[in-house]
Amino acid sequence: LRDSSTQLVKTAELDPRHNYILGFHPHGVLVTGAFANFCTQATGFGQLFPGLESYLLMLPLWFRAPFFRDYIMCAGLIPSDKDSASYLLRREGGGNAVVIVVGGALEALDAHPGAHTLLLANKKGFIKLAMEHGASLVPVYSFGENEVFDQVPNPHGTWLRWIQEHLQSIMGISLPLFHARGVFQYSFGLVPYRKPIATVVGKPIRVKKNQKPSAEELDAVHQLYMDELAQLFEEHKGKYGISEDTHLIFQ
Repeated sequence: LRDSSTQLVKTAELDPRHNYILGFHPHGVLVTGAFANFCTQATGFGQLFPGLESYLLMLPLWFRAPFFRDYIMCAGLIPSDKDSASYLLRREGGGNAVVIVVGGALEALDAHPGAHTLLLANKKGFIKLAMEHGASLVPVYSFGENEVFDQVPNPHGTWLRWIQEHLQSIMGISLPLFHARGVFQYSFGLVPYRKPIATVVGKPIRVKKNQKPSAEELDAVHQLYMDELAQLFEEHKGKYGISEDTHLIFQ
């Protein structure tokens, strides 16, 4: 993480009197940017957003492992289930930022250098959660997240992708075949490449509390979120070496 030079970029104020859901994109191979920015103070989250406490959601599977569970809980990680997120979002007085890696483990299989493909078009659970609690939505895009590892080519339709998706549907975790550099050489290993990661936190989208939103209301907020995320990407991509003709792909 230190070698990859992670940076947290603030674009708007987040009022600590409110609760927030931060949608993190993309997943990447190991969610490097999310962990460094929201589970440590290495990039100054507390200084940039005073009064806010961040909590990153992680697959419940990892909380079943003794000792490792205690380690990740100390870092501010919580199980990625509705009850855990709702517990924080219904706290009076605000000050809670729940970070959700929206694409989930399946999106890790698309984490190739130069790729900007997000599993978001049909992801509406976090939108409904925000509406039920009246929590503001904040789009977050991590530029460079897909650059710190290489992954064995696995396009849709190949036997490798079929196996990976099948195992993911059974176990809940994906198994990308990734590699990068070694400790003392740069040809092969599992140490991430020395590539910078810039995690840009967008402006909050105010969401009215609605405990039973209709399908139309849910779709409207979901579309607004995708529009704001796409705009955030377009406004900042040039700063991080992404060409003008590159755009987000929603699947």
